[in-house]
Amino acid sequence: MDIKRFFYEYGEKVPGYDVTVINEREARAAAGILGMLGTLVIFIGIGFNHIIVARVYIAFLFLDFTARLISPKYSPSLLLGKFIVQNQKPEYVGGLQKRFAWSLGWLISLPMVYWFVLHWDITFYKVLICVLCITLMFLESAFSICIGCMIYKAITKEGPKHCPGGVCEVQQKEPIQMFNTTQKFIAGATFVALISGIYLFLVKTESKTFFGAFLHDALLTKEQLQKEKDEAYQKALAKEFGDDEDF
Repeated sequence: MDIKRFFYEYGEKVPGYDVTVINEREARAAAGILGMLGTLVIFIGIGFNHIIVARVYIAFLFLDFTARLISPKYSPSLLLGKFIVQNQKPEYVGGLQKRFAWSLGWLISLPMVYWFVLHWDITFYKVLICVLCITLMFLESAFSICIGCMIYKAITKEGPKHCPGGVCEVQQKEPIQMFNTTQKFIAGATFVALISGIYLFLVKTESKTFFGAFLHDALLTKEQLQKEKDEAYQKALAKEFGDDEDF
């Protein structure tokens, strides 16, 4: 193995590009596949209480990221993504920043293997790490936002080349990318409605899992939590002694 090439080149050499590159369409497809599987694992794990699916998924995730670090040619999810988007025109991005981002994914998956595969010990904060991983995949697949690439850009002197969507290059927005006043209002109102809806759901809905209960308690103040406890206590008293008035 050429050690220098391993550390300073990653991906494929494509005419017209001064660095080795990755097909961003394949990367986004792979992120979408892993994100969808991770979401299904969470729903199945909570709804059916089957931990085996989580163990299999996390083991697969770790092996997939390990394969990516060696070469994108051997990653199962990237190969699935390549198959799905093989008829689409490639969108090339610099390979080194993608490997850096996937290295972060590998580091996130490493403790998850111990927590959930080798030694099942689930806690709220460990689940949050899983949610973080799925969120990063969602950002990459849905919006082509690579957080790891942004970190790579911040810590390197020269900065990455050929970033997804051309965000590394200085560019001026096209007219179609601009917002008029009405569009700003609609987008802002939609964002506020989504955040408010999620907040109200978590606060007002009775939680049936430890994860939901933690989120519910985290969003309330101490006064609100005490008020809830007092109301629950009063309801319990009314249910227990409410029929005494009939005697």
